[in-house]
Amino acid sequence: MKKIGVLTSGGDAPGMNAAIRAVVRYGIFNNINVVGIKNGFRGLVEGDSMEMSLSSVADIIHRGGTVLGSARSKDFQEKEGFERALKNVKYLGLDGIVTIGGDGTFKGAMELAKAGVPTIGIPGTIDNDLAYTQYTLGFFTALTTVLESVEKIRDTSSSHGRTNVIQVMGRNCGDIALYAGLAGGAEMVIIPEVDYNIDEVCDKIMQGRARGKKHSIIILAEGAGDAKDISELIEKKTGVGTRYSVLGYTQRGGTPSAFDRLMGSQMGAMAVELLTSSVSNRVLGIKGNEIFHMDIEEALSMEKKFDEKSYELTKILSI
Repeated sequence: MKKIGVLTSGGDAPGMNAAIRAVVRYGIFNNINVVGIKNGFRGLVEGDSMEMSLSSVADIIHRGGTVLGSARSKDFQEKEGFERALKNVKYLGLDGIVTIGGDGTFKGAMELAKAGVPTIGIPGTIDNDLAYTQYTLGFFTALTTVLESVEKIRDTSSSHGRTNVIQVMGRNCGDIALYAGLAGGAEMVIIPEVDYNIDEVCDKIMQGRARGKKHSIIILAEGAGDAKDISELIEKKTGVGTRYSVLGYTQRGGTPSAFDRLMGSQMGAMAVELLTSSVSNRVLGIKGNEIFHMDIEEALSMEKKFDEKSYELTKILSI
């Protein structure tokens, strides 16, 4: 293993830079040249890359986003584009590639592995929607960002005696909403994994007002509905002034948490270590405090288990 590539693909996530830094520095420590592929698989198709050095990853561990850039590539999914990517792998002299991203990134890595390119995947997505791992890189930073917004919105909600619906990201996974609701003391969370009844939501709000609580916070996962529609319906049914906030891409940015920096650093180093040990077509994950690796195809075939216990706890603690 003389030269490896590293790329980030799909949505950016805090902690990606920590992983990039670890891949580069752990590689250099082991006398391996590292090439940074710009803008994900699109950069691999277009041959857009840069030689990485110790200084090229200096002072990036604390930065959000990804210094390599990220983009989705339809060309990579087509036969012609994929063949161009393979030619660029050979032209660059890459003996392996570390890919950082979500399920789409891992599917691309799996195709590269099937074509004979050794690959290791690092889970980088704020959605926490990969079934095989307990947490993904960026999730806890995004969760902290959401909680900071919830506290600010709670201040104005309390001042005006309103209900506020806060819409968070996560695609079809409700983990951000669920854990933000539990940690932020929300009256209710609305997530894709559980059907909700708008009348039950309204009853919960009115029960709170009956015991003197003037405001309510409802956290909505983007895959479960539209904040504007739900807030308008709540106000119509309860007569309580209701506002909504869509937090959007603020959740992807910002300084990564200590946990995401640690996980990114440890996974980046392990990815290089696996490649140098001739281990390929694997993805890294974490359970408890243990970082592990498993087959990409097996990881992608697993079904995400809903944390029903935390959901029930949220309901109990919001009585």
